[in-house]
Amino acid sequence: MLQRGGIEAADFEAQCLVEHVTGFDRAGQIAHGGDSLTAEQQRQLISLTEKRSTHYPLQYLLGKWEFMGIPLLVGEGVLIPRDDTEVCVGLCLDYLKDKPHAEAVDLCAGSGAISLALEAYGKANVTAVELSDKAFYFLQKNIKENNSRVKIIQGDVLSCYTDFADGSVDLIVSNPPYIKKEDLSGLQAEVQFEPAMALDGGADGFDFYRAIIRDWSRKLKPGGALVFELGEEQAQPVAAMMKQQGFSEIRTALDLGGCERAIIGR
Repeated sequence: MLQRGGIEAADFEAQCLVEHVTGFDRAGQIAHGGDSLTAEQQRQLISLTEKRSTHYPLQYLLGKWEFMGIPLLVGEGVLIPRDDTEVCVGLCLDYLKDKPHAEAVDLCAGSGAISLALEAYGKANVTAVELSDKAFYFLQKNIKENNSRVKIIQGDVLSCYTDFADGSVDLIVSNPPYIKKEDLSGLQAEVQFEPAMALDGGADGFDFYRAIIRDWSRKLKPGGALVFELGEEQAQPVAAMMKQQGFSEIRTALDLGGCERAIIGR
């Protein structure tokens, strides 16, 4: 059914759905391969498979997803964590490795994937800022589920910078909305189910980069770092904006596809 629906990783996703319904992971599915499903399990599995065949996101169906080994609850209204974001986190961790207990702020925090990774692997004191009610709900749940001390603020990154003292932060990181408004309707079917608020970067895709660089840079301590996730072909324009604001030691990092996926400057 998934293959007929045009789902690329049909084998893997079938395994995920069966695990969701039965509780058996891959090894369990092999060991119990001859078991019969109950009528309720059959009904549930068929229902989930039919919905996934419409390209409704697998992660929303499962209600959870992992990012860098961190379990996250996800659902409609929050951006699904992606492996590409590990590139952004990697730049942050490089910066934090000699700075235990650094003060970090995660802007447009969504599910809390970046915040939780910086706390777990970078030993940072993290403040996560998210505006959307639905995303903030999942952010709260994920902080609680992971017994995290990440501080959360429901606020608009375009204005709440006034609540932070100048020169008080070691690291600011953001995976902001960066898709051009006109390109939203052409995104793959699964992404159409994700919140436009987390994707829409304005007419040219740079609205949030411009605002964050302009308004948040002064919150950094001397030598502090600003890190962004990037869309395709956004590295050079963002680097130019950062340089104009006084950042130096600007460098980018590539994702597995060879795209400049993240940028850091001091």
